[in-house]
Amino acid sequence: MNRLLLLTGLLLCILSTSCIPHKDIVYLQNKNTAIDSTQALVEQPKLYRVQINDILNIRIKVLDQENVTIFNPVGEGSLNASGEERAYFDGFTVDIHGNIRIPDLGKFNVLGYTCEDIETLIKDRLLEDQFKSTANIFITVKLSGLRYTASGEVGSPGTQVVYQERVNIFEAIANAGEIPLTGDKKDVQIIRQYPQGQQIHHLDLTDANVMQSPYYYIQPNDIIYVKPLKQKIWGTGTTGVQTLTTLFSVVSFLTTIILVINR
Repeated sequence: MNRLLLLTGLLLCILSTSCIPHKDIVYLQNKNTAIDSTQALVEQPKLYRVQINDILNIRIKVLDQENVTIFNPVGEGSLNASGEERAYFDGFTVDIHGNIRIPDLGKFNVLGYTCEDIETLIKDRLLEDQFKSTANIFITVKLSGLRYTASGEVGSPGTQVVYQERVNIFEAIANAGEIPLTGDKKDVQIIRQYPQGQQIHHLDLTDANVMQSPYYYIQPNDIIYVKPLKQKIWGTGTTGVQTLTTLFSVVSFLTTIILVINR
């Protein structure tokens, strides 16, 4: 009987630590103050600077549009493609040297440039080689969608493409199927590409101060990794009911074994 009581006490201790606490699953908690509401100033993202493998959508307009037909791809080879495929065929991919190649204008090194910088580069070359200022050149350069990858404890792991200029971490995760109870929301990792290599940044999504992080807005080619909580590894259940069910089954099994041995 003493063994049984000792075993029961041990299992109850495990129960108290195996459930996922409420504070580990709630987003944007106000951890620094005791008031019910919080005001956080969201830091505006810096202008994105183009990286290798980015796909740029470039459109050139002048008074006589027929004069710039060669510069504007129409995707003859991908008329049945849509979305991401169309962007791949019609866009200008930044190669490993940081260059893009535009028909009749040649190469442009755009690595580390903003989209506005690239617009200026193209306009200056057009004015130098092709047109006069009276042509009223209008150029738009945009990223062909914001591509990122979500992996680990998310509903739909894989690569996602969002056709927006700004996407914050919550929008990105929601688009990837959300983080289940077994995911660690207190240490979400952002693996970001830089010219000198990749770096890992950490975000605590349960803290409202995450909105002030410079990594609150994701960037193209980011990898979002959500680690599993230790409760998933233990397999004891994510809620109190699940854990109790598991422990009662274990207790019943061990009790049966002890009774059989005592006989």
